[in-house]
Amino acid sequence: MDSNFDKYVTPNMLSLNDIYAVKVLISYFLNQINRPVSPKQLTEIATGDGLVNYFFFMEAVSSMLETNMMTLEYPNGVPQYVLQEKGKRCAIEFKSIVPQSFRDRIMSAGLKLFARLKDESSVDFSIEEKKIGCMLNCVCHDNEELELMRISLFAPDKQQAEYMQRKIMENPSAFYSKIVDYLIENEEYVPEYTDNE
Repeated sequence: MDSNFDKYVTPNMLSLNDIYAVKVLISYFLNQINRPVSPKQLTEIATGDGLVNYFFFMEAVSSMLETNMMTLEYPNGVPQYVLQEKGKRCAIEFKSIVPQSFRDRIMSAGLKLFARLKDESSVDFSIEEKKIGCMLNCVCHDNEELELMRISLFAPDKQQAEYMQRKIMENPSAFYSKIVDYLIENEEYVPEYTDNE
């Protein structure tokens, strides 16, 4: 990153069609996710829903590699991007340059991609019978056994708990993704007041 350029940059000058802003966004994502990401995964996360223009993304990645903001490493022969100290500083010091809505979108895209909930081995269930009803406990993890979500759902009886389990297993990835979408898009409830109150 050109330190001389940094002095003249203001948030109003930048958009996600700006290479500098894209570098900040990528650094922010890699710092938050805190795990190596393959080139294919990062491309899909950043450009899949039009969040970042593909050509700006490629130019930003090349610049980050050249300036050692991140490195391309090959553990077990698999290419992975790893954020370096310079990139971490960029993520922390300049994240406000990228609007919160864009930061939320890239995190949502990343979480959904890493879900990898394609078969029964990716979701573990247990049903606990209580004095009143049952609790369906669900643990979702990716193919590397990273725990993504742990949630308990109340059911009035064991039959209903088993039905809920079957419905989740019809499409566990969609179940996880919808919860992530809700958390990202959820807005604070503001009650409406009338003149009589």
